[in-house]
Amino acid sequence: MTYTVNAVNLSAVRLLENETVTSVLQNIALVLRTPKGSVPMYREFGLSQTFLDKPMPVAKVMMISALKEAIERWEPRAEFVGVTFAANASNPGELDPTVEVRIISE
Repeated sequence: MTYTVNAVNLSAVRLLENETVTSVLQNIALVLRTPKGSVPMYREFGLSQTFLDKPMPVAKVMMISALKEAIERWEPRAEFVGVTFAANASNPGELDPTVEVRIISE
């Protein structure tokens, strides 16, 4: 079974979540929302921002690679399946990824 997750709304995040699927999806959402280098004393956590200021086709490919690497590193209970990008009419230069993952340990 696959699940989708994005980082649009993190207000419902609960720390020490007991339910595996919810915990995995929350962790992935946090990775998506956290720029690499922004967490003091934990600078490697998050999503690499090397895709910033690149042309949209290049940025998408770079972001897909960064997403896959970050999920593999920071959430080993999930397997990256794919990603889609939502169109944002109010901000056409913004990439809003929705990641599809498979939970390895349920």
